[in-house]
Amino acid sequence: ARRHGPLARVGALAGVGGSACFRTAPAARAEAAAAWGVAELPARLGRDTEQILAAAASGDLDALLVGGVDPEDLPDPALAEEALATVPFVVSLELRPSAVTARADVVLPVAAVAEKAGTFLDWEGRVRMFEAALKPDQQMGRHLHPDLRVLNMLADALGHRLGLPDVRAARLELDRFTPWAGDRPAVPAAHPGLLPRPATGQAVLAGWRLLLDRGSLQQGDPHLAGTRHPAVARVSPTTAAEIGASDAPALRLTGPAGSLTLPLEISKEMPDRTVWIPLNSTPGGAYRTLGTTIGHLVTIAAAEAGALAEAGALAGTAVLAGTAAPAGTAGPEEEEK
Repeated sequence: ARRHGPLARVGALAGVGGSACFRTAPAARAEAAAAWGVAELPARLGRDTEQILAAAASGDLDALLVGGVDPEDLPDPALAEEALATVPFVVSLELRPSAVTARADVVLPVAAVAEKAGTFLDWEGRVRMFEAALKPDQQMGRHLHPDLRVLNMLADALGHRLGLPDVRAARLELDRFTPWAGDRPAVPAAHPGLLPRPATGQAVLAGWRLLLDRGSLQQGDPHLAGTRHPAVARVSPTTAAEIGASDAPALRLTGPAGSLTLPLEISKEMPDRTVWIPLNSTPGGAYRTLGTTIGHLVTIAAAEAGALAEAGALAGTAVLAGTAAPAGTAGPEEEEK
């Protein structure tokens, strides 16, 4: 019953059933409005992250509030940088200097995760609460406010009282939203978008960020960075055989923006015509280098012998191609299911 739980009930998780009910069911919105003490809540859809950045880049927003996000964390880092450069005012909630703080008009330092209480959602969407591991009297520096407290103070200054001074108040408010028992939107009858159909020499891009990668919080700790797993590209034996890469030392992936070459690892567990790579273990990150995101098609080919040795890629450094993708190599053939 607590899977995704109250966050979906208040419309905070896009694409999750409870959030859809919140948007489409008048009774759900009325219940939430009553809990928050307001007359009504809007039924229209809000912007997701990509739409917020696009609106900022086009000049439709007056300000951005960014909390703990680097441009490389996002599917389109170039769009994020354009939004930060275009929007008139940027507020950053951060732990350390970053690409966002460099452009921010105001930087508000916030407590690290070990210094505050809060809630995680695990991979199954279940709520996991935690308390502060480091208390104020155990810290060498001055005590920083948690981000919830900072957001609450910002809202007060803007005249929009949230009434959430601490994590206890937030938990109590979320607990008031029990699972929705009313009508739900119909289950979609078909996939909402286009599904990739890779041909020989193409693959669906898959991947995730490793726990230890090129994230900004690991900067300045070379000993920790030295324990990272090397960046590799994984494909199935069938996919490798299709492109003549069964004995190749490396694989070159090509997207709309350029190419990325990584040591090749052939895995029987990989689906055919799918390539897995770590998303932030190479300079600039995979999204920026390839110009595409997971779930889309890239061109794959065996890399030339010696490419890895020349660039030291076997030590965990990727080979980045400086040329743009050849015309036609990144054009996915996608069909509607």
